[in-house]
Amino acid sequence: MNTEALKKRLDRNRPMTAITIRIPDDVIEDLKRVAPLLGFSGYQPLVRAYIGQGLRADLERLEGDTIPALVASLKRHGVSDEVIHAALNEVVHSNNAQKGLSIGDPI
Repeated sequence: MNTEALKKRLDRNRPMTAITIRIPDDVIEDLKRVAPLLGFSGYQPLVRAYIGQGLRADLERLEGDTIPALVASLKRHGVSDEVIHAALNEVVHSNNAQKGLSIGDPI
């Protein structure tokens, strides 16, 4: 990610769009319980953090030139989408753990 994009992402006052999403009641209750324990003012900022964390991981994985080329090559060699997906998830989770990314990081 370039420096300008990072600066924009760290701006807490950037514009937001309201959305509607259906989430099971028990999940909302868990989010409300966990949010203050993780230092969030409410469950909605926690949901935004979860979305941002997943999005950052996917963007990092998808925006690199090497990964799409490798995936295409693996498919040409007969590797199933399921195996490729599992391997990519393993790498993403391993990288996040090594980088120390946490839920509280800005989206």
